[in-house]
Amino acid sequence: MPLARGTKIGAYHVTGPLGAGGMGEVYRARDTKLDRHVALKVLPEAFTADPDRLARFEREAKVLASLNHPNIAQIYGVEESRGSRALVLELVEGPTLADRLDRGPIPLDEVLSIARQIALALQSAHESGVIHRDLKPANVKVRADGAVKVLDFGLAKALDDAPPAPEADSGMTATLTASVTRMGAGLVMGTPAYMSPEQAEGRPTDARGDLWSFGVVLYEMLAGERLFAGETVAQVLARVIDRDLDLSVLPPATPKPVRRLLGRCLERDRRRRMRDAGEAISDLEAAASVSETTASASPHGDASTAPSGASPSRWRPWVAGAAVGLVL
Repeated sequence: MPLARGTKIGAYHVTGPLGAGGMGEVYRARDTKLDRHVALKVLPEAFTADPDRLARFEREAKVLASLNHPNIAQIYGVEESRGSRALVLELVEGPTLADRLDRGPIPLDEVLSIARQIALALQSAHESGVIHRDLKPANVKVRADGAVKVLDFGLAKALDDAPPAPEADSGMTATLTASVTRMGAGLVMGTPAYMSPEQAEGRPTDARGDLWSFGVVLYEMLAGERLFAGETVAQVLARVIDRDLDLSVLPPATPKPVRRLLGRCLERDRRRRMRDAGEAISDLEAAASVSETTASASPHGDASTAPSGASPSRWRPWVAGAAVGLVL
C-alpha cells in the first residue's frame, strides 16, 4: 500500500511520491535530524519477510554506501519502522535522462558530456567491485547545471538471489526497475531493452554487462530511438540476443571514436567486448576533441587550399589567371 504524506519511517517524514518500480516505491522525505531532503525507496514485503535475504541486502548496502563519486547518487543507510524497510538515498533534483530523451534530440556535445560522466561513475564502481546491472536512462539524472548522477547503483547485484517478481502487465514490464523474471534455469534481472545478452539468457554477468548497457544508452542518445524495442518482453529479449547492430541511423556527424566505442561495447561475445570503462572515457574524450576542432574550424574551409600566407581576396586573381593560361 502506498505511503501517505506525513508517514514517518524512523527520522524521515514522507512528503510525497517520486515513482515506483519492480524493486519498490520511492518517496521524497525530510530528514528531521539533519534537516535535508532525501529519497526513500521502500522495499517490497518479499524482501523484508526473509531474514537471510534482508541480512545479505544490508551487507551489500554497506558496500554501496562506501562508494564516493560525484556522478553516483549516494546511499545514506537503511531504515526500519513498523515493518517497513527502506533505503535512504540521496535526492537528486532534475529530470531523468529518459525525460530528456522524450523532449527530442540531444546535441552531440551534450551527449558526449553525459556519456563521459556515466562512464566515470561505472569506472569508480567497478574499481570498488560493484556492478550496476540495471543501467538505463530512467536510472540517470541530469541536473540543471549539466551534472549527471547515476541512481540505484548496485541494487541488482545486491539482490541477485531474490525470487522472481509477480507477473506484471506486458506493457509495463519493459520499464520496471530491476525487474526479475525466470528464463530456463536462471534469473533475468534488469530492464530487457538495456540488459546484455548474457543477462537476457539468465547467465552470470560482470562489469562487461554494464558496458553493454552503457553502449545501448549511448546509442539511444545519438540515434534518438531505442536500439532494442518490441511489443512484448519476449520480442525485446530475442532482439537483444540476435539483432545485429546498425550504425547507419546515427547522425552523420557522429565522430569515429564514438562509432568505434559503440562497436566495442555492443559486442555480443563478451570475451571480445570492452572490459574497462576507462577505455570508454578515453574514446569519449577523443571524440570531444574532434568535435571541438570541427566546431572551431573556419566556415570558409576552402580557404585552406590557398597558397601559404595568402588571403582569399589575394589568391583569387592568381587562380583566375592560371585558369585562363590553362585554356590558352
